[in-house]
Amino acid sequence: MSAAPPDDGLAMLAAVLRPVPYLSAADIEEFLTLWKRRVTLRRGDFLIQAGQLEHHLYFVTSGVLRIFFPTPAEEICVGFGYANNMVCSFPSFVANQPSDYCLQALKKCELLALSRTDFTEFVERNAAFARFWRQELERVLVGRIEREIDLLLPEPERRLARLLARSPHIFQLVPKKYIASYLRMTPETLSRLR
Repeated sequence: MSAAPPDDGLAMLAAVLRPVPYLSAADIEEFLTLWKRRVTLRRGDFLIQAGQLEHHLYFVTSGVLRIFFPTPAEEICVGFGYANNMVCSFPSFVANQPSDYCLQALKKCELLALSRTDFTEFVERNAAFARFWRQELERVLVGRIEREIDLLLPEPERRLARLLARSPHIFQLVPKKYIASYLRMTPETLSRLR
């Protein structure tokens, strides 16, 4: 892990924020100054492991991460982090408790990092970003509810169809064995359905 985020990563983050109509250019510029670290992960490296505290919010500029819950029997994939998205072990980030989840690079990843302290202070003093963060949380919550529906469907075909409707690019980014885990099916079942 190294310091000083690259300009292209900050430009990517700015491009994500600029279309938000109520965020001013000054607000975005101030927010960008808070992303003080760059993180590089090689394939297989962990961003965070179960038992660690999550101290940062990350913006993925390249690569793919898997988010999984480790059990003695298996690693249960619960999500993925792609370029142009923010990731972290969210329960640990908000509750300041050890993470139950692991975030691991599936290929080389470049990320920008923002400390929880800087993020919290900024959102508390900036109403526009507080609104943005609330709307992002609402969007993620809707996604989590959709994910719960996926897991409750008994037919693996329907689970796959719903995933492809939401994330058609997933097979270009993520190895099939992790997609199978995410869909709660065997890799053989997924191969049969594809």
